[in-house]
Amino acid sequence: MQNYNPKFKSDLKFRCYKFSLDIIALADTLPSKKSAWIIIDQLIRSATSIGANLVEAKASSSRLEFKKFYEISLKSANETKYWLCLLRDTRLTKKETIEKLLKEVAELANMLASGVLKLKNKKF
Repeated sequence: MQNYNPKFKSDLKFRCYKFSLDIIALADTLPSKKSAWIIIDQLIRSATSIGANLVEAKASSSRLEFKKFYEISLKSANETKYWLCLLRDTRLTKKETIEKLLKEVAELANMLASGVLKLKNKKF
């Protein structure tokens, strides 16, 4: 995965967007099997939901709503881990490719979890 942004490590929205692009690129490399279609359909939905919910959080009308979008984003990251592991274990693609994506989504999930914890601990 290439870093297109000098603040790549800390720019969560950019990383989520790049991750979505990487998942879509992966989808285009999978064999035309029904099992691959089903897994990749769910994987694309959950992976793109991570960043989409962060964008939605920006338009929140309250802090509670903002926190809720972050929580949904975290749940999507965790779901994405599941689908990536399933894809890895079906051996429909290279294990190394999946491991890189799993590492990135784990980092995204950690960043999101940290944000959710901070939002939960703040009193407003």
